[in-house]
Amino acid sequence: MEVVHAAGIEGARGERAAVVVIDVIRAFTVAAWAFARGAIECRLTDTVAEAVALAASIPGSVLSAEEDGLPVAGIALSNSPSQVRALDLKGRVLVMRSSAGTRGAVAARDAQVLLGAALVNASATARFLRRLEPPRVTLLSTGALDGHPEDRACADFIEALLRERPPPPIDRLLAPLRVTGRYRRLLQGRQPGFPAEDLELCLAVDAFDFAMRAAGGRLFRVDPDAG
Repeated sequence: MEVVHAAGIEGARGERAAVVVIDVIRAFTVAAWAFARGAIECRLTDTVAEAVALAASIPGSVLSAEEDGLPVAGIALSNSPSQVRALDLKGRVLVMRSSAGTRGAVAARDAQVLLGAALVNASATARFLRRLEPPRVTLLSTGALDGHPEDRACADFIEALLRERPPPPIDRLLAPLRVTGRYRRLLQGRQPGFPAEDLELCLAVDAFDFAMRAAGGRLFRVDPDAG
């Protein structure tokens, strides 16, 4: 299995084998929590307008959206894992729009195998891929070009597992994040739409033992050992 890295939303456009779209803070942490709270699927969109229209067409759906990392007027749920954790989503659909993760998944839609991942399900994601054994895996760190080193940390963690090596200590992988002003702002709860507790939820390695596979703009919870 060849493992390569890509960065930014356009990084995996045109990839045909397997792509793991990584957004730790926070889209795919939100998606994982949605599945933990009973969602049957997440719908991934490129723009806020698309998300609003899609949510309006799905009875009982819940809409989560942000623009440039900030809340969108009129949309109560702003891509926040703690807000999703407080919801009962059993049998419901979460419609999602984020500035990095969902847009990256849309850009990588030509991949034969397309996964969404974050630190919260990193090991399950690697296990699922090792079971499938695609010839090539692209680890797409969607926020890496915008100073989001946590996505590359997650990619490095998954790569080590794909190569059947012990992953580096997570504290070392996250060290570049923890020296940033952005990290301090998030830790102090000074980011609109991002309660301080969200940071801990986003950085909780392997909180969930499931992978998340996308197809046709839909993201599903999958058993990593079921192929």
